[in-house]
Amino acid sequence: MSFVALRFDVAAADADRWSDALLDAGALSIDAADPFAGTDGESPIFGEPSEALRGWWQVTRLTALCAGDADPVSVVRSAADALAFAEPPFERYRVPDRDWVRATQAQFAPLRITDALWIVPSWCSPPCPDATNILLDPGLAFGTGAHPTTRLCLRFLADELKRRDSVLDYGCGSGILAIAAAKLGADRVVGVDIDLQAISASIENARANGVRARFMHVDALREEGFAVVVANILANPLRVLAPALAARTHDGGRIALSGILATQADAVAHHYAPWFDVAVRAADDGWVLLTGVRRTRNG
Repeated sequence: MSFVALRFDVAAADADRWSDALLDAGALSIDAADPFAGTDGESPIFGEPSEALRGWWQVTRLTALCAGDADPVSVVRSAADALAFAEPPFERYRVPDRDWVRATQAQFAPLRITDALWIVPSWCSPPCPDATNILLDPGLAFGTGAHPTTRLCLRFLADELKRRDSVLDYGCGSGILAIAAAKLGADRVVGVDIDLQAISASIENARANGVRARFMHVDALREEGFAVVVANILANPLRVLAPALAARTHDGGRIALSGILATQADAVAHHYAPWFDVAVRAADDGWVLLTGVRRTRNG
């Protein structure tokens, strides 16, 4: 079955309402993108919690995917009428049917993190069978190893983790960092997240890799400390979480923080300075990894 897509640009303040109205009018899905992507005018958005209108560009390009027999004019007109907006000019085009599973799989191949650590989709053979291979398929939870921030954290674990270390993966997503820690020899591994879907995905991924790790909602985390704390989130949450993550790190323990742009490193480091001597350890495509050692508590 083929599909028909329609797209047009809207102001950020109207993007949510247009998306909902298009779905109500019969669209199957909505994609939002930067209309200037790939140009000097491209504006990256990372969903920081403090950002107004987060997730939308000042001008946002909406693409609505509809069934092949849908009338795009009727869809747009119905959505505009529901919003009491003028009907916008839009572009329409056909999307031919294809084997979407194979098309998705073609985008993912085994990913080398280090010579001894690889991320391998389930439909691929490990290029290096003697390496530590993490089996992970792309899913709804963040973390396939392809993003620079995940790679930075994985390299840190591969280089610094000691056998029988205890590890906390704060904001576990797919569980990839916790699974890597367990495969690299960590003794006690815990992953926490605020997203129940991420927790479920992490549990399934750990099972597929045959490792022991506990995953839970962040509110269920007991008052316990860890030799290594890894948090791959975003700069603003990391700043807010500084006291909580410091409290979870043993004296002399190590912390690794990512999801931080190079321009944000100093501000994040400042929030961890009361407990850690934090510095940039590595950078990858504009993102950095901050690491530090927990100073001994007084008394």
